[in-house]
Amino acid sequence: MQSRVVPMEEGKDLSVTSRTNQSRVLPQRLLQLLVLFLILCTAFSVIIIYMIRYFGVHNFVTATLPSFQPCIEEKTSLEHWIKPPSNLIHTMTDKELIWRASFVPRIKKYPFTRVPKIAFMFLTKGPLPLAPIWERFFKGHKGLYSIYIHSLPSFQANFPSSSVFYRRQIPSQVSEWGRMSMCDAERRLIANALLDMSNEWFILLSESCIPLYSFSLIYHYIMKSKYSFMGAFDDPGPHGRGRYNENMEPEVNITQWRKGSQWFEINRKLAMYIVEDTTFYPKFAEFCRPACYVDEHYFPTMLTIQAADLLANRSITWVDWSRGGAHPATFGKTDITEEFLKRVLEGHNCVYNNQPSSVCFLFARKFSPSALEPLSLLAPTFLGF
Repeated sequence: MQSRVVPMEEGKDLSVTSRTNQSRVLPQRLLQLLVLFLILCTAFSVIIIYMIRYFGVHNFVTATLPSFQPCIEEKTSLEHWIKPPSNLIHTMTDKELIWRASFVPRIKKYPFTRVPKIAFMFLTKGPLPLAPIWERFFKGHKGLYSIYIHSLPSFQANFPSSSVFYRRQIPSQVSEWGRMSMCDAERRLIANALLDMSNEWFILLSESCIPLYSFSLIYHYIMKSKYSFMGAFDDPGPHGRGRYNENMEPEVNITQWRKGSQWFEINRKLAMYIVEDTTFYPKFAEFCRPACYVDEHYFPTMLTIQAADLLANRSITWVDWSRGGAHPATFGKTDITEEFLKRVLEGHNCVYNNQPSSVCFLFARKFSPSALEPLSLLAPTFLGF
């Protein structure tokens, strides 16, 4: 009996021992898991801290957020709608840009203090060799002007951050003289300028233009004018009506056909007419091709039909056609003298607000890069800046 009892007791002891050992092993495993979890948490924290320091909080959060985001920041403040774009470079197509620029408030009275500005729009192939003259012209008048540059898409400007031309290039495309792509470039400039609610007047200039008076005089001359300055006259000769195509009818008949200088100044209302036009644009694009130079006819004709009573029917940009040819004279270093500037500034007669005036031209062209030095020397005396 004893020999049987002993194994049974021994078996019982083994069972108890086994349970005791298991109860000891389980806490050890839990402890190991806990330690592993703490190690992982510590490592993850270190990684997060490193990434935040290296990439920045904003970039890191943006990178880790899912692609679908609820609309958290609603654009409910008035400032969002009246503040001009901080960056002129955008990804809108021309069609999208024109559509966006056509937004206009129906209530004419502004519910905020609006200081009207002049948009100076430079249509150029590349550099602005006369930029130092313009820098002096604009100095001290911040808040009264905006600048927009349309150049060849391949041109990369290198203006310093202190320059008024710094980052003032707009998304551009190739434009050809006498073709619709030239008017497209001008519409592109106007549309970008319209995105700034404070721009009230729009002046088209080239890289060869200079101002003939101080900023203050030009600003008040344009501000007080009842009309916009665009040539729009009926030329019965071969370079006027001779370029008319009967396929323009019924939108444009020959009695409405006008010609004018490419270089203009228009107010915001006329700028809106230009960007929102879908009636005349297709006709000119199809039926006004060289030797019909569309940049001389499209805007003058369209605006004469739309708002003839708002046009002064003259340009405020002086040019010299006395040398003949398809283009006006270009002036270099040896041309810039006191007598030359007196000739440009004096001896003119025109109508301003229905009254005779001797101040007719506010800008002049065409000046070569070599003209910069003598212009800089004579500007304080003759141009007022």
